[in-house]
Amino acid sequence: MSKIFALNAGSSSLKFSIFEIPSEEVVASGLIDRIGLNDSNVVIKYNGEKFTDVKDVPDHDVATKILLEKLKTLGIIKNFDEIAGTGHRVVAGGEVFKDSLLIGEDELNQIDALSEYAPLHNPAEVKVIRAFHKLLPGKPAVGVFDTSFHTTMPAENYLYGVPYEYYEKYGARKYGAHGTSHKYVSLRCAELMGKKPEEVNIITCHVGNGASITAVKKGKSIDTSMGFTPVAGVVMGTRSGDVDPSMLAYIMEKEHIDMTEMLHILNNESGLKGLSGVSSDMRDVEEAMAKGNKRAKIALDVYISAVRRYVGSYLAELNGADAIVFTAGVGENSAPFREQVLADMENLGIKIDKERNESTKEGLISTDDSRVKVYVIPTDEELMIVRDTVRLGHINA
Repeated sequence: MSKIFALNAGSSSLKFSIFEIPSEEVVASGLIDRIGLNDSNVVIKYNGEKFTDVKDVPDHDVATKILLEKLKTLGIIKNFDEIAGTGHRVVAGGEVFKDSLLIGEDELNQIDALSEYAPLHNPAEVKVIRAFHKLLPGKPAVGVFDTSFHTTMPAENYLYGVPYEYYEKYGARKYGAHGTSHKYVSLRCAELMGKKPEEVNIITCHVGNGASITAVKKGKSIDTSMGFTPVAGVVMGTRSGDVDPSMLAYIMEKEHIDMTEMLHILNNESGLKGLSGVSSDMRDVEEAMAKGNKRAKIALDVYISAVRRYVGSYLAELNGADAIVFTAGVGENSAPFREQVLADMENLGIKIDKERNESTKEGLISTDDSRVKVYVIPTDEELMIVRDTVRLGHINA
C-alpha cells in the first residue's frame, strides 16, 4: 500500500500523520517541537506504541531528515519508495491560491512572498516543502491552504470600510482561516443529511483554542468570522476577537505600549485567558466557574455571546440555515457550550435534544422537529490534506 504524509509546519514545530492509501488508515503520527532550540522533542506514535527522544534539532531541514530516518528505523516505512506523496498545510494563500495545488519552485516563491500574512507559519512551511523535495525527488507535494475555502466570499463580505486603495496596494481584506476544517465538516454534514453540498446551507462553528464561524451556502464559503489575521472574530482561548481599534489606541497611550506589544496582548493574553484570569482552556474556566469564580463565568458568557452573535448574523445572511455544525476541541467536547450557544432559539427553528447533545460524538444533536438540524462532527483536516494529495498527485494505491 502507498503512504501519504499530512504535514503541518509551525515556526518551531513539525506535526505529521501518515495515512495508508486507499484505506485512509492512520499508521503513524507525531511531532518534532522546539526546532531551533535546545532539547527538541521527537514523538512518534504507531501501532499502539510511542517513541520519544530528546535531541537538538537546529532547523526544519534537519527535522525532516530525522523524521524520515526514524520512521525507517522503527519499521513504519521500509523505504522511501513507499511514500507516494506529501500534503502540506499552508496557512496563508492570500488571493493567489484559490484551491489546493501541486507545489513547485514557482509556487514556493509565491508562498514565501505571502509570509507577511502569516510570518510564523509560511516561512516554516516553505522550508519543510523544500526539504521533502530534496529527500523525495519526483514525489508530488501538494499545498492545502487555510484560506482557499474562503476565496469564494463576495467582495461585500471580505472588504473593510477603509480606503479602497489599501486593498489594491496591500491586499488589506478579510482572508479567514480554518478553511480546511470548515470545508471538511460542511461536506460531512451534507453527507450525514443525505444531501449534496450544493443543496444545503450550513453554519460551521470551528471552536477550539482558536475559533471561527463560517456561513457555507451551497457548498461555498460566503462569510467567515476571522479577518485579515486570525485575531478577529469571536473571543477565543487567548485571542481577543473583534475590538474597537480606537480603544486599542486609548489603552496603548495609557499603558505606554507600542503596537507590537499590543498585538502580542491581543493574540496571546486576551480571550478566555485575559477575561477569566484563570486559563485559556475551556475546561479550566468551566471548573473555576463551578467553584464560584465570577470572572470565569463572565469570560464564558462573553465567549458564548460572541459565538451566538455570529451564528445569528449568518442565519440572517443565509436567509435561514439547513444545519449548524460544531467541531474542534470545544465544539466537539463541550455539551454545555453547545447548549448555551443555541439556547432560546426555538423561534428560529433550533431545538437541542439534551440527551443527544450529551452523548453524541458524531451526528445529530437537535430534536427531530428542529427545523434547523444541529450536528457534532469531529474535524479531520489531515484527511482533507491527504485526499487533495491523492487527487492532485494522481496517486493510485
